[in-house]
Amino acid sequence: MNIDSIKNGIVIDHIRAKKGFEIYDALNLGKLDCSVAIITNARSNKMGKKDIIKIDKNIDLDLDILGYIDPNITINIIKNDKLVDKYHVELPKQIVNIVKCKNPRCITSVEQELNHIFVLTDEKNKIYRCKYCDTLKEE
Repeated sequence: MNIDSIKNGIVIDHIRAKKGFEIYDALNLGKLDCSVAIITNARSNKMGKKDIIKIDKNIDLDLDILGYIDPNITINIIKNDKLVDKYHVELPKQIVNIVKCKNPRCITSVEQELNHIFVLTDEKNKIYRCKYCDTLKEE
């Protein structure tokens, strides 16, 4: 299968297989007025299978969302058919309004204008806790 190359835009590569649609939704890519291609289960020597997202436009990406969903992602910036920048995302130390605290006694349940902030407490196991009530983020 061939997907056309892009002249100017972004390629989000090395996404764990089956995570491409989660990223598509989390970044609201369906609201863009440009072409967006999601390739799922592409063969990868390094990963076995992977997903790839191609965006036919340069946009600002929320790197915290990408790092939270999959910290092994690579971002490729394409300009005039050439790769001009490549970087990796990292697991964010803190995430804001990406997930909501499920604890009914948390201050965020009462004060709904408060940001839902989770802090990384165990990097190895990717464990986040609510900043306000210390509740574990639910999977």
